[in-house]
Amino acid sequence: MSSLGELYSNHNSQQRGRGFVIFGKERGELFAKWLGQGKKILDLGCRDCALAGYYVNGNKILGCDIDQGALDICRKNPNIETKLVDLNGDWGIASESFDAVVAAELLEHLYYPEKILRKIYGALKPGGIFVGSVPHAFSLINRLRILFGKKEGTPLADPTHINHFSYKEFEKMLKNNFSEVEIIPFTRFKLLGKIFPRYFSFLLLFKCKK
Repeated sequence: MSSLGELYSNHNSQQRGRGFVIFGKERGELFAKWLGQGKKILDLGCRDCALAGYYVNGNKILGCDIDQGALDICRKNPNIETKLVDLNGDWGIASESFDAVVAAELLEHLYYPEKILRKIYGALKPGGIFVGSVPHAFSLINRLRILFGKKEGTPLADPTHINHFSYKEFEKMLKNNFSEVEIIPFTRFKLLGKIFPRYFSFLLLFKCKK
């Protein structure tokens, strides 16, 4: 296992715990609705496929991750195949071979997210969809915490986060690569999140179409 693989294996199993999924029910049910059934799905950064459990039924999934221990758990589901891969490098995946791609809480972990989006676009069949989520690093509450010198409770507290996205920056990045883009802010403050999504959203959930 590579040193990066060991880092994530330790982080996932010891810091997070196997089976951990932040807001799993909310994200999983929405992704399942967006994805539907009868799809060949590429799940990037799938970890132990706890989130994929919401949308695996009726679909075939290829789960990619750098954590071999997590992938071993994924393979217990007969509808999930796995591939050990460092997503910062070559994926070894054929062009236009998937109906859908999932990247849930992934892009903030990768060095060049724009390049990753172009790879995702290339892996999708014409008309394919790309769904996922990222932390909203520049929400108002995160800005206040950072203003007072506190990382706890913000995306900065996770040492594996390489990139930090604002709503505007992330929306522009998606629109640069996909023909249709929908972003749904996720927040505990539902009314404020609906009125001021760029300031009160905790996560940015998204659906894009090639």
